[in-house]
Amino acid sequence: MTETERGPDKVAEVSKWRESGLFSVAERVALEYAERITFTDRQVDDVLFAELGKHFTEPQIVELTAAVAFENFRSKFNPTLGVEAQGFCVAPKR
Repeated sequence: MTETERGPDKVAEVSKWRESGLFSVAERVALEYAERITFTDRQVDDVLFAELGKHFTEPQIVELTAAVAFENFRSKFNPTLGVEAQGFCVAPKR
């Protein structure tokens, strides 16, 4: 199965990425990073940042950080103003 074909399976398992066998080491590091950025009671420490550097270039880390920050922004902005999904991305049902 190709990576593209596994995409829907990964989306369905992203909430349990730690237990799932579908995610690569790099993806797991990126997901840990995203969680630590998102949850205010967590920190991105030097150990995690060094681990990111093993899998991603500096421009990729900046892009990942921007993408996570933008999604966090939208998760607060859109519901507050009643902006609803436009149907462009349909997530698989759980």
